[in-house]
Amino acid sequence: MKKSRIAALVAVAATAALFLSGCAPQSEVVSGSNLSVAWNQPFYSYNGATSYGNATANANIIYATGSAFNYYNDVPELVKDTSFGTYEKISDEPLVVKYTLPDTAKWSDGQPVTAADLMLSWVAVGGVYNDTEFDPSEYTDPDTGELDGKQPADVVYFDSGADPTNPSGLGLVTDLPEVSADGKSVTLTYSSPYVDWELAFGVGLPAHIIGKKALDAGSNADGAAAVLTAIQDKDTAALAAISNFWNTGYNFTELPTDAELLVANGPYVISDFVADQYITLTANKNYAGAHKPKVEEISVRFITDPMAAVQALQNGEVQIISPQATADVADALNALDVTTLFGDEGTYEHIDLQFANGKSGTMDNPKLREAFMKIIPRADIVEKLIVPLNANAQVRNSQLFLPGAAGYDESVANNGSAAYAEVDIEGAKALIAESGVTNPEVCMLFSSTNPRRANEFALIQQSGALAGFNITDCSSEDWGGLLGTPGAYDASLFGWQSTSLGVTNSSPTFKTDGINNLNYYSNPEVDALLDELDGEFDAAKQITLQQEIDKLLWSDFYGVTVFQFPAVTAYDQNKIANVSQSPLAPTVFWNIWEWAPVSK
Repeated sequence: MKKSRIAALVAVAATAALFLSGCAPQSEVVSGSNLSVAWNQPFYSYNGATSYGNATANANIIYATGSAFNYYNDVPELVKDTSFGTYEKISDEPLVVKYTLPDTAKWSDGQPVTAADLMLSWVAVGGVYNDTEFDPSEYTDPDTGELDGKQPADVVYFDSGADPTNPSGLGLVTDLPEVSADGKSVTLTYSSPYVDWELAFGVGLPAHIIGKKALDAGSNADGAAAVLTAIQDKDTAALAAISNFWNTGYNFTELPTDAELLVANGPYVISDFVADQYITLTANKNYAGAHKPKVEEISVRFITDPMAAVQALQNGEVQIISPQATADVADALNALDVTTLFGDEGTYEHIDLQFANGKSGTMDNPKLREAFMKIIPRADIVEKLIVPLNANAQVRNSQLFLPGAAGYDESVANNGSAAYAEVDIEGAKALIAESGVTNPEVCMLFSSTNPRRANEFALIQQSGALAGFNITDCSSEDWGGLLGTPGAYDASLFGWQSTSLGVTNSSPTFKTDGINNLNYYSNPEVDALLDELDGEFDAAKQITLQQEIDKLLWSDFYGVTVFQFPAVTAYDQNKIANVSQSPLAPTVFWNIWEWAPVSK
């Protein structure tokens, strides 16, 4: 299957915005209470499972308005939400898991969450019915990376990054799941073991709404039934329409005129959305789960400049911020009467090189990839931009391991990253000469509104010029949507933010055609090792497999890792309580339902 473009979980920091009042009991919404939170990128898609919508800016809102079988707290540790549903592993060989929904699981329009919703998630995220011959690139906007919604009426293609020819995760459930007679349970049977099965499945978009929009069903009940029937009967025409709407119907950058697109099953629902300014969440009146919110209305303001976020906090325009940490941000926060939390994020900065479909084709050449990696001043970047925030900050030297984690030191000693510990201009010059390319062009994509990235780019551009690279600024406000877009750039500078502690996190990024494989990297040996890792339950063997993969990525000149993100969250303790950081996405939003207004 050919891949068009894939959006990433972006390296951003959460910030909080607006105004809050009242005193909160710990168990119910305080009438009239409101809060503002700031974030550095506007929301643009309500479907985070698509390649286009898979970004942190969307994930925060989706998390606040959605429910799941489990979630990560701030330890971080995996916590089950049995008020939304339960799951039970029936057997190990084969791996069989049963999911059951209680009566408390409801959509905001009052409709129950049912097996139809679970089955929609299976067919969409697993991609088992996807047409493997379909090339979505001709239906993709080259300027944004968004599908145009005009895929052929006889093509089933869910844009989740799933590849039926090389399945992983939910794609390993190749047989039709079993639906219980009462429509409340679904049983999945995996074709092979999958170590992170607890993280693989959940409810995404409402089947009853998609059935009405994509299949012209007349009622909510008819919509859900139509989707379930289409999946169980493998009705190509109906599934093609469902997939087309699933891919594009939930992309919007302002409040949609169709209110049914805002139906959700979590503590909050979207109630207002002004393009490039803010999105407002209101407590879901039909929510009957355990995560009952305390603040009635939360607005997420889009503030791209970290210092502007600090100013908004100082002015009382926002009550929580978690901007990208810089020395200026830390100094400014220290001068304010706010509570400031420092820590580490599960996000790491890195530079990926396009193995195919680059703007200039420069990185198709392995000698030029190697040369480019030699000119990146990683130590200088860390010393100038990160050490002022964290005196113990060091260059990250692994594509898979978190610094300090079991296996990291041994992997770094053997993965080949030492060749890029220091800038090697002469070595880069020699490789460029061997390539036969004069003055190779490198168009670098990064966020145009991110000051730290601009500083990093400047250091890289200056260093590259010494070796003969012509590194050009291809930054954009829409950089997240452009990631993976053919012909848009040659190298990208951004950060991966971890959403779980699962060992299978690497497959979507490094596996051929993985949802996060933005640079068209492909190595059959890496694919085989990732398949083995996905089914390996022994912790020691997991580490060994990851070390082998790490070494191959560096030897293929995949790109370089730079640093682990420092984290900073600040909030007005006179306005809001129960705020804490989590190193995993959705970071500060992880316990949004516990945020509580306080009186001064």
